[in-house]
Amino acid sequence: MEIIGRNRCFDGEQHRYEHQSEVLRCTMRFSVYLPDHAEEQAVPVLYWLSGLTCTDENFVTKAGAQQYASQHGIALVAPDTSPRGDEVADDPEGSYDFGLGAGFYVNATQPPWDEHYHMYDYVVSELPGLIRQHLNIDTETAGISGHSMGGHGALTIALKNPERYRSVSAFAPICAPSRCPWGEKALGRYPGEDRELWHDYDATSLINSAEHHLPVLIDQGEADEFLTEQLKPELLEEAAEKAGYPVTVRRQPGFDHSYFFIASSIGEHIAFHAQHLKGE
Repeated sequence: MEIIGRNRCFDGEQHRYEHQSEVLRCTMRFSVYLPDHAEEQAVPVLYWLSGLTCTDENFVTKAGAQQYASQHGIALVAPDTSPRGDEVADDPEGSYDFGLGAGFYVNATQPPWDEHYHMYDYVVSELPGLIRQHLNIDTETAGISGHSMGGHGALTIALKNPERYRSVSAFAPICAPSRCPWGEKALGRYPGEDRELWHDYDATSLINSAEHHLPVLIDQGEADEFLTEQLKPELLEEAAEKAGYPVTVRRQPGFDHSYFFIASSIGEHIAFHAQHLKGE
């Protein structure tokens, strides 16, 4: 693990790392914000999963999250959104919603995607292992959050691994990927055409069978151009109500799908996670 970027930011430092991923079989980069508290003791961590077309840098440069992470003494870890490199297969049509920058946080089982596209295993296992080995971060005290495709990733990963996370939140998540164009395209190619397999990566399906309930906070802009066709939060709300799973969905008037929306409420999300990670 090699540090390739380091900047002072509020009461802490923003780092960027590069490493060879065994899970993804390529060179990967990820970003970490370390508050000064980490010099004295291991700090809790909030993982952030970004959306389509993003890298590890979008969140750390646009959301303004570091000031709140510094205040609460929480590390922020932001992985990339897909495997990278010339040897990694990409969408032959060059679309933005599949292939490079669109790993969808699933494990691919269909060729050629199965050689590199294992973002689920990377986020759940390999990345925390690296962080635990090299940084003063308490990976046993973790929350997870994300935006759009990353919101889908955060919700599904947390629902499938409630023992690994104490809280989960999302901005404008893809709530039912098995019932929207983005999700149908990705799931139909990564795990394949068998729709039964898609339920493992669909928050609306997973919440029906969840036995352990995590605190869940979702913010959705009402002016989001993808709200009706792609995001479908009402399906998640219906499933949660039916399953008796408490989920807070806040619809925010006037906000769209951009990082302006995230920057406007990220402080509240980090405070939400701090409450469950540190008892604040």
